[in-house]
Amino acid sequence: MNTQQSNKDAFGEPLSAAEIYHETSQRIKDGKRAAMATIIRTKGSTPQQCGAKMVIFDDGSFLGTVGGGCVEADIYAEAKEVMRTGHAGLFNFNLAGDIEDDEGMVCGGNMDVLIEPWG
Repeated sequence: MNTQQSNKDAFGEPLSAAEIYHETSQRIKDGKRAAMATIIRTKGSTPQQCGAKMVIFDDGSFLGTVGGGCVEADIYAEAKEVMRTGHAGLFNFNLAGDIEDDEGMVCGGNMDVLIEPWG
C-alpha cells in the first residue's frame, strides 16, 4: 500500500473507489483472496450511503468502510463466510435495536450490502 493510501486510511478519510480497486488488484496479484462489500440500498439513517465499499482480505486486513462499529463487524463476518464458500450474497442489516442502542449507536435505518468473493 502506498503512503498516500495509508495516510488517508489511517486518518479516517474515505478511499476512492479507484484506490480500493487498485490496492485490491495488487493484493490479489500477490495471491491474496478478498471479498468486496458494497452498500447497494439504504433506507432511513445509515452511517454510509449507496456505493460505499469495503474490501476484506483473507489475512484479516481490510480497505475502505461501510459504516464502522457493529454493522461493519457484522459485514466483516459475512465477508469471511463469503470468502470461505466462494458464493456472493445480498445481506440486509437493520441498524435499529437493542444491541446498537446499548452501545449508543442507533442509526435507525437499514442497509442492503452485496458481498462478492474476489481472487
